[in-house]
Amino acid sequence: MTTDVHPWAADLADMYAQIWTRLVRGVHDRRAATRHPTLATVAPDGLPQARTVVLRAAEPVAASIDIHTDIRSAKVAALTVNPHAVVHVWDPSAHLQIRLEAVAEILSGDDVAGIWARVPDASRQSYGATPATGRQIPDALAYVRHGDPVSFAVVRLRVQAIDALHLGPQHRRARYERTTHWAGQWLVP
Repeated sequence: MTTDVHPWAADLADMYAQIWTRLVRGVHDRRAATRHPTLATVAPDGLPQARTVVLRAAEPVAASIDIHTDIRSAKVAALTVNPHAVVHVWDPSAHLQIRLEAVAEILSGDDVAGIWARVPDASRQSYGATPATGRQIPDALAYVRHGDPVSFAVVRLRVQAIDALHLGPQHRRARYERTTHWAGQWLVP
């Protein structure tokens, strides 16, 4: 029997379930730590890039997560050249670090029309700025925001592996891989 505050961290299956429970919560709860993960990619010039994103979907059965972006963004350019990415989450309430190794698929146009229809009007303004996202401007507010469905894209990240580190009284680390049907393996923290 464990005396840890988080007994789920002592069992591979329970930890895996907890990871997905927290990711799904991040989609629906604006205050959840998993709501704003860090997405790491490799830019076309070979340099690593990391940015905070908003988790928009988490599908445990498919082992995928979605983020929304402007099709003209640097992350789309990077993922078009190299679709491999890592998503990092630190959940302080659970003392849990989650790293998702994933392969990205960029969805746009008709493939995301149904998703675009559900994006609130205020959020739509983030997709389709003029000039395009990441371009130089003469001062801080020299751009115009306007929602443009042509600029809207979904980055669907198909998780290939999960590395989870629980920092409790006894640290525990586990790795789960798609190729082993998420069976899980303990690792030295």
